[in-house]
Amino acid sequence: MSRFGYLHDRLFGFSLAAYAVNRLMVLPHLAGFFHSHLHWAWPFLHSHFDDLLLMPAALPVVLWLQRQFGLRNHDRPPTMPEMFSHLAIWSVMCKIVGPFYLHIGVADPWDVLFFSGGGIAACLWWNRPVMQPRPV
Repeated sequence: MSRFGYLHDRLFGFSLAAYAVNRLMVLPHLAGFFHSHLHWAWPFLHSHFDDLLLMPAALPVVLWLQRQFGLRNHDRPPTMPEMFSHLAIWSVMCKIVGPFYLHIGVADPWDVLFFSGGGIAACLWWNRPVMQPRPV
C-alpha cells in the first residue's frame, strides 16, 4: 500500500489550483463570456464546480491535522468509510447548520451530490493500483 501525500498530494494541489482559478479568474472576469457563449456551463461553474473540489481539496488537510494530533494512526490513502464520515459531517454543517442556524450559506441539496461525486472520484484516484516498475 502506498503512503498518502497529504499536503504534497498531486490531486490536492490540482484541486486547490482549480478552485483558485475558478474563484479568482473565471467567476469574476469571464462571467460575460460564459453567459454569452457557453451559457450551459455557467450554472455549473458558478454553483457546483467548487463543490466537486471540496473533498479532494479539504480532506487531505483534515487527515493531515488528524495525523498530527494522533487521531489518525496510519499514512495510507483515505478510504471510502473515512471519506463518507467526513462527507456526512461537512454536509450537515454546510447544508443544515450553516444555512438554518447560523444564516451562512445556502441549503442546496444538490451540493451534497457534488461533494459526494468529487469525494468518490478522489478516493478512487487515491486508492488506484499504482504500477510498480519491474525489477531488471
